[in-house]
Amino acid sequence: MKGIFTRLAAVLLAAALAAPAAQAAGTEADPIKVGLAYGSGALVNANLENNTGYGSGYRLGYFDRDLDFVELGRTGSKETRITMVKAQNTWVSGSSYSNSDNGGAVIGSYHLQVETCSSYEEAVRAAEDYPDGFPAWIDGEYQVRCGAYATREEAEDAQARLGKGTIAGTSSYGVNVTRTGTDEILFQFDGGDGLALGVMPDVTGEDEVRTWFKGNRYYGGFRYERISGGDLTVVNIVDLETYLKGVVPYEMSNSWPLEALKVQAVCARSYAYNNLRSSRHTSYHFDVCNTTDCQVYYGAGPNNASYQANDRTDRAVEETAGEYARYDGRVIEAFYSSSHGGASESVYHVWGSSLEDYPYLKGVTDPYEADLSGKNPYSSWTVSYSEEELVQRLLSKGYAAGSGIDSLELTYSELGNVIQVKVFYENGQSNTLKPEKIRSAFGVPSIRFTVNGKETGSGSQSGSGGLSVSGGGALDPGKNYFVISGGGTVSQVSGEKLYSISGSGTIRPVEEAGEDGSPDVPSGAQVTVSGGSFTFRGSGNGHQLGLSQYGAWAMAERGFSYDEIIEFYYPGAVVR
Repeated sequence: MKGIFTRLAAVLLAAALAAPAAQAAGTEADPIKVGLAYGSGALVNANLENNTGYGSGYRLGYFDRDLDFVELGRTGSKETRITMVKAQNTWVSGSSYSNSDNGGAVIGSYHLQVETCSSYEEAVRAAEDYPDGFPAWIDGEYQVRCGAYATREEAEDAQARLGKGTIAGTSSYGVNVTRTGTDEILFQFDGGDGLALGVMPDVTGEDEVRTWFKGNRYYGGFRYERISGGDLTVVNIVDLETYLKGVVPYEMSNSWPLEALKVQAVCARSYAYNNLRSSRHTSYHFDVCNTTDCQVYYGAGPNNASYQANDRTDRAVEETAGEYARYDGRVIEAFYSSSHGGASESVYHVWGSSLEDYPYLKGVTDPYEADLSGKNPYSSWTVSYSEEELVQRLLSKGYAAGSGIDSLELTYSELGNVIQVKVFYENGQSNTLKPEKIRSAFGVPSIRFTVNGKETGSGSQSGSGGLSVSGGGALDPGKNYFVISGGGTVSQVSGEKLYSISGSGTIRPVEEAGEDGSPDVPSGAQVTVSGGSFTFRGSGNGHQLGLSQYGAWAMAERGFSYDEIIEFYYPGAVVR
């Protein structure tokens, strides 16, 4: 199942707190900026190809502050394939583009500026009078330029031959629009650091035009920006509901029940809504990325019927249009992952965040996933290490491992998920891992597991960070508690803090801050494991928060509606 994997990281929660106090629902026309190539994945060149087969041309311009497209010019209607290249020396050989000489033709950064014009059409006509002439829009002015030379000396020689023109280049933000696979410039754009090149496919008015980019087809427009003068950051600009049609089939199989697909649509819409109002991707100038770090987005996808949007996934979006998961009127942070393996977990235990901020992200026992144990590849899994292998893995993850492992101490929540692992080494050193580090450190898909077959009830109880009770478990510091005096009088515990007294007489608060200032993990049942090898057996895949996608499938098969499913996985939330 593609796209149904781990979502997000703890850092998202900090950004999520920036949501406004009062929230109004978005509309299907709301535009969203989706990062397709950025950061270390920014591109030297970015190709586009019309999906119509006969070409439909491209409109060229920029997107204003409201994301309305401002057209500056357009290619011919039969133009099928164009490539955006940053306006510096770039070599093209067939389909290969490079910042260094690859033996192909050079698209140089020096040009001759020969005329200024009042319109794009005038510039296009005038460019025909010059060798290698092309129209340009430089800081608000239409120009005619010719040639693309790698050195200033070459440009000076061309100037002497032509007998006119001024040697010109672009700023570090300039972008060339070229005919794919050639050094022919069709248009040059330089709006400085304030405006980035925008491209809108289709000048013919044909419906359902989709554009190929890196193996997938997309609706909407594209923006090409050289942030800080670097390679091209590529952003797809599309309306919100169309964006969702490019998310649902890649986060959940298009063959799953319609009610499950509707669940995914509402969760994806809620997630996108909050990203539109966060600052997480501010440095890249878009709202949401296209990977599992956010939500997988491939637009209309490849030409592969089993892995693309279809009528059912589109219907799921359309029949929930404008609907969000809300808690107390606010759109929730609708975190989701593939599978919980039997129970989700509280955000307090997973990321150390307060349930007061995310009251709907509390753990729930999930009896439904078991229905699909034969279809869910993560219904059970096993990961094994020798002692030496585990030491080396921990070292590779940056933990201070000793020469050997003395024992692992696992702390479980009341729902049976591992919320803390302490690693004790033979040399006396130790590491303490919280849930957001456990999966990576031990290479396990979820935090729902046992080690060497030891069940949660087989360990001793500890008062560390919590108040242990007879029979196992720990008191929740967020609840009210009562005491019974020796004379039988019942009264509520008062005061701001509860304290526990260990068997040795140590007194400490029930909720105590850790070294990083975050709440310490309250103890539940604890298990200590030692030996020459360590076998992790568990179920589930993901961060254990919010919705289980396989659980949604199972509940839909049982006849639950999409809103009932959402309200089960996000207690207290409603869909509207």
